[in-house]
Amino acid sequence: MNVYSDIAEAPQRGRAGKKEQTTLFINACVRRNSRTKRLADDLLAKYEGPVTEIRLGEIRFAPTDEAYLRRRDRLLAEKKFTDPMFAQAVCFAAADRIVIAAPYWDLSFPAALKQYLEQINVPGVTFFYTPQGVPQGLCRAKELIYVSTAGGTYVPDTFGFGYVKALAQNFYGIENVRLVQAVGLDLDGADPERILRESIQTT
Repeated sequence: MNVYSDIAEAPQRGRAGKKEQTTLFINACVRRNSRTKRLADDLLAKYEGPVTEIRLGEIRFAPTDEAYLRRRDRLLAEKKFTDPMFAQAVCFAAADRIVIAAPYWDLSFPAALKQYLEQINVPGVTFFYTPQGVPQGLCRAKELIYVSTAGGTYVPDTFGFGYVKALAQNFYGIENVRLVQAVGLDLDGADPERILRESIQTT
């Protein structure tokens, strides 16, 4: 697996020769012994082809202040999609498969994932608007798998998986979006290892 905290180092689309099926692994896990990461690793082991891992915890996202937005708007107007500001979006759009690993936190996911999603939501790269204002996807990927774990069992997905699924299907054009999760890991009497094992066996 290739690991990149600076996406500018990652392989980009358009290399000569036959292109292997690539997987982009977006790692939003925080803990060193993350159970979500373990679940994602088991899933990734089932796939062939190169995997590029983006560790969100190692990226210092620029603050989305007025100066940032002005520069972004100017680059979009000039269609300068090769600018480093859009490197995350270019890599996302070029991947054949997307895997996102994010623990279930406070009805959602870690803040770094929201920052990442703001980085890749780029008109002209990951989607475009029709004359009627409807987003249409530009991404190569045919599937996105969202991997998550939770200590409890109250895990409504509206603001977590549901949010990512809505973006993927309605903006990026990725219709096949599915959830791999293990819940109830911290309940009294629970067997976390068995729960994790059964979760990956059902994928």
